[in-house]
Amino acid sequence: MTIKTPFGHPMRHAHFAFSPTYTPINHGSFGCSPLPVLSHQNHLQTLASARPDTFIVRDIPKLIDESRTAIAPFLGVDVDEIVLIPNATTGINTVLRNLKWEEGDVVVYFSTIYGACEKTIASIQEGVMIEGLKIELQYPVEDSEIVRLLRGGIGKVQSEGKRVRVAMFDTVLTFPGARMPWEELVDVCKEMGVLSLIDGAHGIGHIDLRHLGKVEPDFFVSNCHKWLFTPRGCAVFYVPFRNQHLIRTPLPTSHGYQYLDSEPEPISGGKSLFVHLFEFVATMDYSPYACIPAALDFRQRICGGEGAIRNYCYDVARIGGQRVAEILGTEVMATKSRTMNECCFANVELPLKFGSTREGHRKTDRVFDISEAGKIGVWINDRGVKDHDTYLQIAFHAGKMWVRLSGQIYLEIKDFEWVGEKVKVLCERVQKGEFRRS
Repeated sequence: MTIKTPFGHPMRHAHFAFSPTYTPINHGSFGCSPLPVLSHQNHLQTLASARPDTFIVRDIPKLIDESRTAIAPFLGVDVDEIVLIPNATTGINTVLRNLKWEEGDVVVYFSTIYGACEKTIASIQEGVMIEGLKIELQYPVEDSEIVRLLRGGIGKVQSEGKRVRVAMFDTVLTFPGARMPWEELVDVCKEMGVLSLIDGAHGIGHIDLRHLGKVEPDFFVSNCHKWLFTPRGCAVFYVPFRNQHLIRTPLPTSHGYQYLDSEPEPISGGKSLFVHLFEFVATMDYSPYACIPAALDFRQRICGGEGAIRNYCYDVARIGGQRVAEILGTEVMATKSRTMNECCFANVELPLKFGSTREGHRKTDRVFDISEAGKIGVWINDRGVKDHDTYLQIAFHAGKMWVRLSGQIYLEIKDFEWVGEKVKVLCERVQKGEFRRS
């Protein structure tokens, strides 16, 4: 398939609506949609305004079915094993709040968990006396060690006579931006009789997931509005047939819910209860769900297909991240095997040293106390927005400060070089203590 618009700035100018002065180096957080997809969404919203009742009651269910049918092959699953929801956080909540917990049950997860997901576990613990086992991960770390740590964590809990109900992990981490060995982690869960719950927020449109149906995790959710180019918010939620009885309600509970003590209500169109549960959850804008075919058409017809997109995004992230590291005089986070780098992210170390005031560093060492890391990160982010019209995703990990950069089809190496120069100046301002005066 021929790429009709060259990747890089020609793609940006022809098909994206960024402000001329904005440098979009953080695609991973919220994604963006190309103009043809946004135009299709606008068309759908116009139809909804013209005939609200007809569109919401009759048209949207059909459009959602078309989207489900279109996306199922991207996961290698049956169309009736997937439904559409607003975002990955909703999917994680849906699973955790549907499971029937018993006191003493354990949820196992890694320290790199997305913050909202960890808080979901904490919220559930307010009502049920379940336990959480957090397995510490300090990157860079090889896949084999991650797998070993999960097996060891589950085994330790089980040796104490407790039940590990769920193990939760990612396809690609939010921070650091790194591909996880999620397939092997699913295998560990199967071995040890534990439900696997995958936060694939950075999944579909980012890494190849066509083997998901063969890997067969117990639950999986992935945002389409990040890397697949649908409008926000749209996510695909996969529950294999064997587990659909565990999901009794969407969030919020709505019309598809069936009372336990009554005869099942009839479901029109021959749809399964699982699909029916999520077809209409509440009054909201369902147009992002119906934009999946338009997004897939853009990716195929304009971009040349998934392989071409992945190859470009991986390469521009890898090469661009290395150029930023060269400008800063630092390194890109990587493992020897480099499997963590098989994604659209590059994590580049900032030229700032951190330690403890108790360690006896001299003032000339320019070593910042770890307690200042949060303030420094916020300041760099703030100055990136105000001074340079860009958004820098900054985080502190393993005693160092990093910027996470996203590769995307509308970026070029020169964008990374530009960011590298701006970050270098911001770090020099940090060294002068400017962040303390703001």
